[in-house]
Amino acid sequence: MSFFHKLAFVTGGGSGIGRATAKILAREGASVVVADKNTDNILDTLKSIPKHADQEHLGVEIEVSELNSVKDCLKKVLDKYRQPPTIIVNSAGITRDNFLLKLSEQDFDEVLDVNLKGTFLVIQTFANSILAHNLPCASIINIASIVGKYGNLGQANYCASKAGVELLTKTAAKELGKMNIRVNCILPGMISTPMLEAVPDKVKEKFTKMIAMCRFGKPEEVGEVIAFLASEKSSYINGASIEVTGGF
Repeated sequence: MSFFHKLAFVTGGGSGIGRATAKILAREGASVVVADKNTDNILDTLKSIPKHADQEHLGVEIEVSELNSVKDCLKKVLDKYRQPPTIIVNSAGITRDNFLLKLSEQDFDEVLDVNLKGTFLVIQTFANSILAHNLPCASIINIASIVGKYGNLGQANYCASKAGVELLTKTAAKELGKMNIRVNCILPGMISTPMLEAVPDKVKEKFTKMIAMCRFGKPEEVGEVIAFLASEKSSYINGASIEVTGGF
């Protein structure tokens, strides 16, 4: 895979799967825009990713659930690069776990706003810019979750949001495919990210026994699949949901 002269935009790029993806795309030659709501994490990612002579990376603060923030990010990208990215990775996500009968309306709304609405806003805003600039092709990769397929105790809001991301992906793929913008999603399983650190050890042990490979995944193992979907090697893959679960 080679992404020389390509521009990538990664939300949630400050940590976890987003950071791993930014590193991998940079390794393959892309200039990477690291977008995150945490500025310290953005700087840490920028320090950690490879930079060759013809690469120019950028960090931008974003709140994906707010349209004005997404538009402001696009403006910063256009000001620097004079064109929108053709690789877009929607990795920003949050959890607010609680059992259904105790889950607050605010926690339900926040998770849906970031995980689902945020993905929608980024797709819409950046796809419109890609079309306005008459770019020949692009690839959008969204991060859903295996629990969006099967459900999970204490995660009604998260599961609903990720199920929505998967179906949003399939609809966007149908609408944008004719314009040479491919849209696919990843369904990660239990991946060792900061988000997983909040899960109690007993729950982690339970999930490990349900994984055929008997271990949690690494963020880089998801990032490599994202890089494949961003590349021309996946040029006829559109509207797909790829499970990266170790055999969950």
